[in-house]
Formats: sequence, C-alpha cells, structure tokens
Amino acid sequence: MEQPLTYLQNLPQSNWLITNNSHQFSAIAKQLYLELTEILKQHQTPPKIILAEREPVKFLASFLAACAANCPVFLCNPDWGTQEWQQVFELVQPDIILGINFNSHSPLPVGERSRTTTPNSPLPTPYSPQIMIPTGGSSGNIKFAIHTWQTLTASVQGFTEYFQLNQVNSFCVLPLYHVSGLMQFIRSFTTGGQLTILPFKNLETGQIPTIQPLEYFISLVPTQLQRLLQNPELTQWLAQFQTVMLGGAPAWQELLEKARFHNIRLAPTYGMTETASQIATLKPDDFLQGKINSGKILPHAQVIISNQQGEVLPPNQIGNITIQAKSLALGYYPHHWDNQDYLQVDDLGFLDNQGYLNIIGRNSDKIITGGENVYPSEIEAAIRATQLVVDVCVIGVPDKHWGQALTAIYIPQNTHISHLEIESLLKNQLSKFKIPKHWICLEDLPRNTQGKVNRQALQQIAAEFLHH
Repeated sequence: MEQPLTYLQNLPQSNWLITNNSHQFSAIAKQLYLELTEILKQHQTPPKIILAEREPVKFLASFLAACAANCPVFLCNPDWGTQEWQQVFELVQPDIILGINFNSHSPLPVGERSRTTTPNSPLPTPYSPQIMIPTGGSSGNIKFAIHTWQTLTASVQGFTEYFQLNQVNSFCVLPLYHVSGLMQFIRSFTTGGQLTILPFKNLETGQIPTIQPLEYFISLVPTQLQRLLQNPELTQWLAQFQTVMLGGAPAWQELLEKARFHNIRLAPTYGMTETASQIATLKPDDFLQGKINSGKILPHAQVIISNQQGEVLPPNQIGNITIQAKSLALGYYPHHWDNQDYLQVDDLGFLDNQGYLNIIGRNSDKIITGGENVYPSEIEAAIRATQLVVDVCVIGVPDKHWGQALTAIYIPQNTHISHLEIESLLKNQLSKFKIPKHWICLEDLPRNTQGKVNRQALQQIAAEFLHH
C-alpha cells in the first residue's frame, strides 16, 4: 500500500469525492502540508495536531496533509462538551488545533504550547504517522486508539479481499472522526473508488444524491437503519445498494427481519475502533437467505474463542473472544501495548462449524441476579419482539435480595401501553428470573452517534427513579 505522501503528491483530479466544496480538497491538503513541513524544519518533534473540523472536505484534506507530513493527528468530535475537551487537552497537550475555535470564555488552554516528546511514544519511523482515533466517549472516559497508515490500510486489504473488489465506492453518513466514517474514506481513497458524503439528517429528509447505489457500500448504525425503513421512498432507495453495512451497536431481530422483508442487502458486521473497523462480516446473500450472525472472519484477522483458563474451545462453545489482526491498534495513547499481536476483548461469543462468528454479549454487561447469569441482549430482544416498545435497554441495579435486579428502561409505542402488558407477553418467552423486576418508562434513551446506549447515564436515571 502506498504511503500518504505519495497519495498527496498524486491526488486524483477526477470527481472521486462527492460532497459540498469537494473541489477545494486538493488545494487545502497541499497548502496545509506545506505549512506543516515548514514547522518541521524548525522543530525536531512533529507537532501534535487536534483535528476537529466540522466541514468534511476540510477534515479529510487536513487529515491527509497531517499524515503526509508525518504528524501525530488526534481525531476529535467538535461537539464534545467542556469536561470531555478538558480530558483531551490534558492527555494530548496539542501544538496545533484545526477546526474548532475555543473562545476567551473557554476554560481550555490555547495558544503556544511547549513541544515535548510524549513518554512511551517514540518518534515515528519515516512515513508512519500515528493516527489517534477516539473510543469510549459514550461512558465519558475518552481514549485514543493508536493506529498508523499501515494498520488502517491492512483493514482495507482484508475488506477488498473478502468482498473480491479492486475498488470500493462508499456512501458515508457517519462521523469522519469515528472509525466507521474514517474507514469509508480510507477504503475509497486508497482503492481509487468514489466517496459520497452526506449528513444523515439531510438523507432522512429525502435529499437523495444522484449516484448509482448498486455500485456503492453504505454504512449505517441500527438506529439509522430503523429510521430509514420508516420512509417507503428511502427504503426503496436503500434496497438498490450493493451492500448495506450494519454495525456500531447490536441490531435487534425485528429490525433485521424488516430489512430482509424489504430485500435490503444487509451485511451485519463485528469490529471496533481497536481493530480499524470490522474483522467479521455477514455477506448480503447469506443475510437474505436467513442467516443471523456476524459472518465469517476477514482474511487479515483471526478470532480465537477460549475459556477463562485460556484454553481454546471447539466450535459452538461460548467463550471469551481474542482477536489477532494486521489492523490492530498499537495501544491507547500515550502507551503502547506490551503485546500487539492479539487483543482480548470484552465480548463473549462462539464460532459455528462453518466458521461464522456469533456474538452473545459483553462480559461486563452480564447481570448476576439471584445467582443466575443474564445477558441484557437476550431480554432486550424479547421485549422488542412484543412490538410494544420503540426502544429498550436492560441494566442491573444493586439489590439486597437479588444482588442485582433486572431493570428495563423503555420507550413505549404509545402512552397507553403499560409495562404489565409487556410482562404478560414475556412470560411465555423467558424464564421467570429473566423478567425485569423494575420498569422505567422514558421519552428517549441516551445514545451516542454510533447508536450505542450510554449505560452509565441509565444507571443514574434508574438510581434516581428507584430512590423516589
């Protein structure tokens, strides 16, 4: 795979980028690259760059210029709050901030910064810029997974080999600072494909660009898919895509069935920031034929299922998931992992006889109630299947009798639905100990841009509700 500097010097002049102001991409990238190389002549250490551009063209051009100049670049959400920005500034101590202006009323330090080498972070080798991608923001504790151009392009190689493609065209409605949005750029840019960028809210209001969906991949999170399927015109448009990638959060049975009913070529994926997006994907033909899992492992990765003693388990046995991949992050900034060959994740799952990966749930989400192990995803799926709720999340709250009491926080389909109706339908579906003890009705569940529920916020809501 070519290096970012080579890409910058040979930028395509064709219409590979389809979005507002796309004609500015080349000029912005080359100008910033020249400015950064001037700075590098005066300082031994490459400047640390915070990239928080809202404008997609400026974001991507700045990203490419920073990589080409071999500068550590930290991708940031411009909509983070003061507390999150303070965390980031303390951790990063940036030299350059691109995209967001902190005004004089901001408590955050801006202006000249000392240029110091970060501990445990040696100077990058030539053309191996460190790319820091944020993760963990929904819990309030932001971390940056350390990637390089090599780890990101390793993910692209696995993707193109798996789908047997030379060129990837991407339709992006996800944030570019997040791995799910960034990787759509990397896939298209490095394979000579097209990248169309449109804010999701524009798409939702019916602003469909004139592209050929059959030639494109689109990536969505479950809540986005749910909203598009509520609109018949957008449902018909979505059904024209070559592949509709689905990830970021677990999808529920009803949503998958609705997508299959409308012949959406869905590809549920499994991956994370630390693996530079998916390491397993269910191909659309498998999905349309009725398979429901995370698909087979991509060529650049391996998955091992083991028990708590570290023994590798045979097919169909649930255990801890360990990932080996060429796309693995090097660590969490500023620290590099001692062992970068594999990553043990918090998820539990199994590989079936055909090599398809099935995810059961997160180990840390496991609720122990009355001595029984319960996984929220199973209960949430059963509650959704009643078709009486719009959204639901199941958590465990401390309880002196049960250890943890199952608590369902839900949005009913309408105000007349009571939790007693939902409970009565669950009695035939779930064991008694799996039926929630507490029910809390809300108008909205706190979710991040990837559709993941903020369980920490729900724990506080539940504690206040049960206290009163």
